[in-house]
Amino acid sequence: MKSGIDLRALKAFVTVVRTGTVTAAGRQLNLTQPTTSRLLATLEKSIGFALFHRDRGRLIPTADAMLLFEEAELALGSIGHVRDLIEDISKFRVGRLRLVAPPSFSEGVLPEVIARFIKRFPDVHLSIDTRSVETAKTMIATRAVDAGFIKTPVERNDLTAEPVVSSGSVCVLSRKNALSRLDYLDPERLRGEPLILLGQGRQSRAQIETAFAEAGVEPHTRIDTHTIGSACGFAAQGVGVTIVNALLARPYLKGDLVALPFRPDLRHEYAFVTASVPGPTRLALEFLTETKRWFADLQSSKDSSSNQLARKLATPSRTRRG
Repeated sequence: MKSGIDLRALKAFVTVVRTGTVTAAGRQLNLTQPTTSRLLATLEKSIGFALFHRDRGRLIPTADAMLLFEEAELALGSIGHVRDLIEDISKFRVGRLRLVAPPSFSEGVLPEVIARFIKRFPDVHLSIDTRSVETAKTMIATRAVDAGFIKTPVERNDLTAEPVVSSGSVCVLSRKNALSRLDYLDPERLRGEPLILLGQGRQSRAQIETAFAEAGVEPHTRIDTHTIGSACGFAAQGVGVTIVNALLARPYLKGDLVALPFRPDLRHEYAFVTASVPGPTRLALEFLTETKRWFADLQSSKDSSSNQLARKLATPSRTRRG
């Protein structure tokens, strides 16, 4: 064989054997009869042996041709499968996206974002893991997952962080509490009030304790817990006031629960994080786009649910960190 096989010529050969005539094959391939004949001649020249007997205008496959036909048909079918797979991958009709996020972020934000993402890409499989911040960073860096949401600062050279949201803090309490009639709460107004606080030893807890210390107020911590859902659940029972991320508290503001701004303004910033090498996958980038779109829609929404806080819960950050 002097040169590579022309796939168009091979397809013309298989179609001629299957249909019985050059004319029928050309019609099926949307080719003219002369073009189909030239493709057959090209293939015979390339492989170095004849494929057909010519008998008064009819083409009769040789024994060699019939040996080639079965394998060529299988090969072309495999090539067609590969082409279909390439198109499916290109259009996200197949694929898998693995994410990691803090528990409260997974419960408070991701369900709505994922619902929108799946509507766009119904055949993509997603897996969501919830881990501590440091474990999540390691999983992203080692590519055990494709991406994750991490509270900033990330502070690792092997990770790339794209800021997606910055939100303030709110005090969540029962409407039956007299403090619920105020327009905001601060350490002085919370003096002596039973508190439900999260994340002992974490940065957000340290921010709250610093705010109280600077105001000269000793926080009266009644309950330590680890999820916003449980903190809001305790607050709903009237056992105290919790100070939490405004964005992540949004799904829990139901029934008699009220959310009031906490002062000073304690910010919570999250980034979409991927491994610096080899960089984000195409699916991860699509998920980042959907996440930013969801936050933008939330910010611009005129729905005044949850004490008219919805418009304030998400303020997309404009700086890049990594």
